[in-house]
Amino acid sequence: MTVLVQIGRRPPERGPAGPPGLAAETRVFRSAHGAHLFVADGSRIYDLPESTAARLEAWTAAADAAPHDPAAETALAAELGLPLWGGAGVPAPRIDGTPAEVPPLSSLSLNVMQACNLSCGHCYADEGRFGGSARAMPRAPAFAAVDRLLAEAAPGAPVVVGFMGGEPLLARDLVHEVVDHATRAGAATGHPVRFALTTNLTTVRPEDAALFAAHPFTVAVSLDGDRAGHDALRTAPGGGSAYDRLRAGLDVLNRHGRPRHLSARVSVTPYTGKLKGILEHGIDLGFDEVGFAAVVSAPDPAYEIGAEAFSGFLEQMTECGEAALAALAAGRPYPFGNFQTAMLELHTGGHRPYPCGAGAGYLSASAEGGLYACHRLVDDPGFRMGSVAGGPDRAARAEHLAARHVDRTEPCRTCWARYLCGGGCYHEVARRGRPGCDYIRGWLAFCLRAYVELTERAPEFFRRTTPSDLPGDPAGLAR
Repeated sequence: MTVLVQIGRRPPERGPAGPPGLAAETRVFRSAHGAHLFVADGSRIYDLPESTAARLEAWTAAADAAPHDPAAETALAAELGLPLWGGAGVPAPRIDGTPAEVPPLSSLSLNVMQACNLSCGHCYADEGRFGGSARAMPRAPAFAAVDRLLAEAAPGAPVVVGFMGGEPLLARDLVHEVVDHATRAGAATGHPVRFALTTNLTTVRPEDAALFAAHPFTVAVSLDGDRAGHDALRTAPGGGSAYDRLRAGLDVLNRHGRPRHLSARVSVTPYTGKLKGILEHGIDLGFDEVGFAAVVSAPDPAYEIGAEAFSGFLEQMTECGEAALAALAAGRPYPFGNFQTAMLELHTGGHRPYPCGAGAGYLSASAEGGLYACHRLVDDPGFRMGSVAGGPDRAARAEHLAARHVDRTEPCRTCWARYLCGGGCYHEVARRGRPGCDYIRGWLAFCLRAYVELTERAPEFFRRTTPSDLPGDPAGLAR
């Protein structure tokens, strides 16, 4: 077997484990360049002779209707020369069911304003109230949260301070004060500090733009389409156009200073228009990146994407992906965030047993100073993980990582895409389960094919685009 690309590094071994089965560990796929094998363990991709691909597909289809036979599968893997779990002898997978150790904190978001100036039925945060009442974070706990992050971070490690809401720029004075405090405090402790902020951009002022330009900021803007599409989902006070206010905010940034990375995040509902048109509209507006996320959990269920609607979502996402592949292969920029992130994750060997850093290296502080697994889970007692005053609850974080390891979760542990997906957003799974699994597998299958074709047609993309070009948002603060 000739190796096309082998991606992923081998972390320390975590004890013996038997093979999970070829259907869960491998996937045969085809590109314009032939047949290939994806191995979940280590996110590895190999060339595969067509005869071997056909035989493996037939075996997997037959195995779905028969009891799992590890010995027979291991023998087949050896006969075909499949690079699974370490060759002869006892298999040694890179990831097993051992929970990750609780890491030092590396990012913390502050819910500085749990209220919003817009009314959007699809907002997971319920206009920032999270099912409660509107409130703002006082100055003292905000500063204390930054100090707690620096105290809990690894020595000298970079950290991210995020600003969330509601609409965080309704608390602009506090945002400016926290940036100043975090910059000075980080310099004193030897921690480089970066910032992330998610906004509807309707209230941004010149002084905010100057702040974003002067510091390493990632700013994510909520966008729902052109004027008609955006205003259909976002109600502004007094009946004005939320889209017009967003465009005015973009003008403020262009005149007074852009952040280091400016992205648009489109929340896809049953009422969202054609994705490719929205994508190209966002690119034309000058965003550095435009990405989509299906609304799986919302205060009003009418805005949620159901299991049946995911098939149409996949079709439209693939259409956008094909456009990105064609443009990038021709050497033209096309900042479709979902696609570009997937390409770089595959190229750098991304494989993980969790969907994100929530509850691990990332926590979110509520207005009252409680610590939660992430900004989507603020005020949820099931995901409370300490307080700013008392510090992170290490036992709660360890329990979270043990319970939600993808190899310990049904039905994830038998899915070939588990280490690319990580098991799904904790907030969405807690409220809706996993209605989008088929969509995720379909999108990742397309991305595998596109990755092989992009490496063949435009390898320079991976030389000029590195993980450092992605937004400084390792915890998913802007997603």
